[in-house]
Amino acid sequence: MTKAELALEVIRRLKEEYPDAGCTLDYNEAWKLLVSVRLAAQCTDARVNVVVQDLYARYPTVEALAEGDVEDIERIVRPCGLGRSKARDISGCMKILKEQYGGKVPEDFDALLKLPGVGRKSANLIMGDVFGKPAIVTDTHCIRLSNRIGLVDQIKEPKKVEMALWKIVPPEEGSDLCHRLVYHGRDICTARTKPHCDKCCLYDICARNGVEP
Repeated sequence: MTKAELALEVIRRLKEEYPDAGCTLDYNEAWKLLVSVRLAAQCTDARVNVVVQDLYARYPTVEALAEGDVEDIERIVRPCGLGRSKARDISGCMKILKEQYGGKVPEDFDALLKLPGVGRKSANLIMGDVFGKPAIVTDTHCIRLSNRIGLVDQIKEPKKVEMALWKIVPPEEGSDLCHRLVYHGRDICTARTKPHCDKCCLYDICARNGVEP
C-alpha cells in the first residue's frame, strides 16, 4: 500500500467513524473563529468556547474589539493563558480587519498570514472552515497521528507535515480529515495515555503496529 492509498483508506474509515466531525471551536462569524483560534494556543477548545462568551458580550463586533482597551481584553482572555500576547494579537488583528478589509476576514491565505498571531495552522483552518477552500491544519493531533499511522515518516515540523500531506491527501478532503484526526486523537490515539489500539478503526493499517505503507 502506497502512502496515497493509505491516506485514502484512512479518510474512508475516519469518515465512517466520525461522520459529523467539524471544528470544535464555537463561532458564527469568520472573525470570531480568527479570535478563537488565537486563544486556543496552549489552551483547550472547551475553555476558549466559554471565555469568548464574555469577550463577545463586551465587544460584539470587529469594530468594538478593534477599539477596545488591550488591558481589558487581556483581563477577559487571561483564563486561556498567555493573556498579554493573545490580547495584543487580537487587538492588532481586529484593527487591521477594520482599517484594511472593511471588518471582513480576507479570503486569501497570504493575507491571513500577515495578520498578528496568525500562522499556517490558523490560516488553513480559516480557509477550510470559513471559505471551503483546500486546507490542511497541522495541529498536534494531526502531526502525532500522521506519524503514528505512517502517512509521514518521523516529521515533527508542522509545515513539513503539511507539505507531505498535500502530496497524498486529495485537496477536497484535507480540512475534514484534520478535524477527524482531532476527534480520533482525543478519543483513541491519545497523547498522554497509551493509545487505545484495541478500539482503533485503523489498527490493521497503522504503521505503529508494524504495518508498512
